[in-house]
Amino acid sequence: MRHKKNINHLGRTSEHRKAMLSNMASSLILHKRITTTLAKAKALRSYVEPLITKAKEDSTHSRRMVFSYLQNKEAVSALFREVSLKVADRPGGYTRILKTGPRLGDNAEMCIIELVDYNELMIGQKEDLKGRSTRRRRSPAKKKGEETKTTAEVKEEAAPEVEEEVTEVKEETAPEITEEVKADTVAEEKLEEKTEEIVEEKAEEEPTKEKE
Repeated sequence: MRHKKNINHLGRTSEHRKAMLSNMASSLILHKRITTTLAKAKALRSYVEPLITKAKEDSTHSRRMVFSYLQNKEAVSALFREVSLKVADRPGGYTRILKTGPRLGDNAEMCIIELVDYNELMIGQKEDLKGRSTRRRRSPAKKKGEETKTTAEVKEEAAPEVEEEVTEVKEETAPEITEEVKADTVAEEKLEEKTEEIVEEKAEEEPTKEKE
């Protein structure tokens, strides 16, 4: 029975568990994401998020309090210089847990725990979704004090411009078309002349064959 068991002891003694969580918190602050089991990640989340909240107030007292948990000067300096500035406007929820499936050896549930503000891919996706507007509204047929133009009126206004464009295109293409037509007529005349010559030659050859 697990009566009054408020925390997950993770199968370790208190000294071992505190040292492990301290090292994992330092790694998370330095590398911004780590891979671990789901149970350890949940325990680490409740361990590291209060430290990030304390880091928002950069004072000697808060630095000493955080150092008593982490026992790592590099992690403390990174937390107060970089991470605290990134999460300054966030009221909480500094970490994210992403499940990656079971481990091959013992089938333990694995996951990735990361700092939310350092995942640039997900931040970019959120910005793209914000920029897109999914609502589509139809424009009203008539506005107050103004009437929209009908399609017939628009056609009447655009008719002279269209006619001018058509005439310009015809004038530009007219000489090219006439030259093509002339070339076609010359070719037809040449074909007719050749066919007549061939017919005459055959007519001359036939009586010579009959005499033989």
